[in-house]
Formats: sequence, structure tokens, C-alpha cells
Amino acid sequence: MEDMIEFIKPDFSFADERGALTQLCREGWKQINVTSSKAGVFRGGHYHKNNKEAFYIIKGEIEIQLTKDGREETVTVKEGDFFVLKPYAVHSFKFKQDTLMVALYDKGVEEAGGQKDIYAA
Repeated sequence: MEDMIEFIKPDFSFADERGALTQLCREGWKQINVTSSKAGVFRGGHYHKNNKEAFYIIKGEIEIQLTKDGREETVTVKEGDFFVLKPYAVHSFKFKQDTLMVALYDKGVEEAGGQKDIYAA
């Protein structure tokens, strides 16, 4: 499974009576998106050849189906989980709850010549 998904930790977290601060990263990511999805929605069914894609779950729960080289894994992630999907890992998300998450790409999906590093499975 390590060649498809790796769970990582934020660079820094701090909480007190006022609230909390989580610093996901200081460097290494080129494109950052925020995505919201309703419970019951399906997204994905694709892979990236050139990008590692990280996700931080702000709220919600997702069942992720991963496939690579004929192997399949199902992983459930929830609020506070931070993980990286590796290149060529086909990923499909089934949102179990309304979900808000941050997605980070190490190179960005827009490539030269108008191509996108997004390939249907």
C-alpha cells in the first residue's frame, strides 16, 4: 500500500482556548485547491503520472478506492487525516459525509502545451 498512499503529519499544530492553527507545509507544493463535496457524491476515477497529490481533511469522511498494478486497497479517511497519493495510483472518492478538504499537488496539473496531468482510469 505504501506505493499508493502515505499518511503524513502537518509541519506544525497549535491549539489553545482561542482555537487552533495547523500549518500543513512550508514548501514542496505548487498547486493548492480547496474542495467541498456532499455526502453520497463520487469523485475521481483517475490518476496522475507526474504529480504526488496530498489531501488534508478539514471535516467529513471519505472512502477511497485505490488501484495500482492490479492491486486494490480501500482506505477510509476522516477529519484531521493528511495523506499523499503517489503517481499512477488510481483514486476514487466516495464521500460518506459532507466533506471539506485541501488538495495539494507537488507540480500542478497544468502542463506545457495545455495538457493536464489527469488520466481517466
